[in-house]
Amino acid sequence: MEIAEYLKKEIDRLATEVKVEEIGEVLEVKDGIVKISGLKNVKSMEVLEFKEKILGLAVNLERDEVGAIVFGDYSKLKEGDIVKRTNKILSVPVGEVLIGRVVNPLGKPIDGKGDVSYKEFYPIERIAPSVIEREPVNFPLHTGIKVLDALIPIGRGQRELILGDNITDRTGLAIDAIINQKNEPKRPVCIYVAIGYKRMEVARIIKTLKKHKATDYTIVVCASASDPSSLWYLAPYAGCAMGEYFMDKGKDVLIVYDELGRHAYAWREISLILRRPPGREAYPGDIFYLHSRLLERAGKLSKEKGGGSMTAFPILQTQAGDVTAYIPTNLISICDGQIIMDTELRLSGQRPEVNIGLSVSRVGSNAQTKAMKKVAGKLKLEIAQFQELERFLGFAEEVDEETRKRLERGKRLREILKQERGTPLPFEKQVAIIFAGTRGFLDKIKLDQVKRFERDLFLYLENQKPDILRKIRETKDLDKETEEDLRKAIEEVRRRYINLTNSSPTG
Repeated sequence: MEIAEYLKKEIDRLATEVKVEEIGEVLEVKDGIVKISGLKNVKSMEVLEFKEKILGLAVNLERDEVGAIVFGDYSKLKEGDIVKRTNKILSVPVGEVLIGRVVNPLGKPIDGKGDVSYKEFYPIERIAPSVIEREPVNFPLHTGIKVLDALIPIGRGQRELILGDNITDRTGLAIDAIINQKNEPKRPVCIYVAIGYKRMEVARIIKTLKKHKATDYTIVVCASASDPSSLWYLAPYAGCAMGEYFMDKGKDVLIVYDELGRHAYAWREISLILRRPPGREAYPGDIFYLHSRLLERAGKLSKEKGGGSMTAFPILQTQAGDVTAYIPTNLISICDGQIIMDTELRLSGQRPEVNIGLSVSRVGSNAQTKAMKKVAGKLKLEIAQFQELERFLGFAEEVDEETRKRLERGKRLREILKQERGTPLPFEKQVAIIFAGTRGFLDKIKLDQVKRFERDLFLYLENQKPDILRKIRETKDLDKETEEDLRKAIEEVRRRYINLTNSSPTG
């Protein structure tokens, strides 16, 4: 009897210690894509383990086969290799420890600063917040770029597409927006996702961020040109998951996806190898869902959900300025507005080369401060009238005095909207120079002296009248008293230029 009991206990012990694993077999390996048989219970987006600890991800589930993308060196895999399930949905590390670091889409540091100790993980795929969990976008995200903050305002929680040809500086616009966040009292955490760029180009961007001390609040997620298409595909979802951690904590996030055209190419490549039915331009049928489920995760949460926000700047490269192509129209319909960078404007010397007529923000002035609303409303009207007049009178030799004055003012307004890369402006300074332009203080200043006048005005306000800038910054309004003080300060600087013009021989 004792022997029987002993044997029974041993059998029970062995039964509890036996580990049952579901395994499959590699059927085919091609360009980082693997087809597997035998994993009947595998889940979508589940992590798979190949030999030598190489990991993969199940992305295509069929009745008899599983299609997976490989994260490691797929050249080591061959037909007949064993594949194991991990029963884990792909997640990435998140948290404050990532700020200031450069990581790959799996969350592993690639900046040479050592490993990071992670405590929390978020799934890369997550259902976007519902309408009930959101709030209207009404708090400004100042980019420091005059033409955007004044004419195409962006709010925290918005999705604003940046698109233009290869020659245009789309990335520079987004990087300037990140740099400007250091001036914000409620500074958002910034995430820059580089997809398909050479490591040298990413290093140059990181150097720019370091120069302006923007790495103190920025995470860089890099899937470089030398990485497999599987990492290109994962990169934006990984960056989004990292941003959601901060959004869930009630913080604001600014995330830049640079660029989603390469992301779409990577998914097309994966889908074609998996033999999914191709559609328009050989893209798979779920190409719209690819980006919509990513960008819908941005937004502003309600106070009950913590009040956090995630602002998305997806970037897209167009071909010959064609915004009616397949991927651009998809993204335009998903986003809350678009900033269109114009090749002709860039070649004519306009910086940034934003096409004001075609660009739009569907949030509008809801995302502007009272001070900016007061000066930008008139700017929009005058710029629109100037552009129409300029096109209409392009070949006219003579115009009446009133029209000539409008044209001259329009030229000066266009001049003050020019801004070199890497020089974002605090919004109170933007208000000051736009006020000067729309109220006619620049009308008698020579066009080639407008930028110099702008610099002198800022120096005068900083050194002689700092209270004006401080009041605009703190109250975010331009009351009558502050407006009068600003008017006097502008007139003081303007008087020097008018005197100089009158005293010059050509005056």
